[in-house]
Amino acid sequence: MCLAVPGRILSLEDRDGTLMSVVDFGGVRKDVCLQYIPDASVGEYVMVHVGFAIQRLDEESAISTLAEFEHLGVLKEEFGDGFEIAAKQAGLPSPTEVPQPNGKTAS
Repeated sequence: MCLAVPGRILSLEDRDGTLMSVVDFGGVRKDVCLQYIPDASVGEYVMVHVGFAIQRLDEESAISTLAEFEHLGVLKEEFGDGFEIAAKQAGLPSPTEVPQPNGKTAS
């Protein structure tokens, strides 16, 4: 599933002529392109879809949406380890668990 997720802009940076930022999504930080909102500033909340900030969002709405996404497990699905999530959904052991000769697993 691909959703637009609210996040708070932590920093701004010009990278080879492209306005980029680090955005915090409830504890998960990702690089985000701000080219669609070039006048965005640190501290503002934006909706991010596939790595691009697509609109501003007020703080109350952003925090409320993040809390609901966390409750529903959406943040883990969007930002978690895709291989681990797929294995769990298939009823298989996590790919990060390494089988040991004694039958136990080690990470």
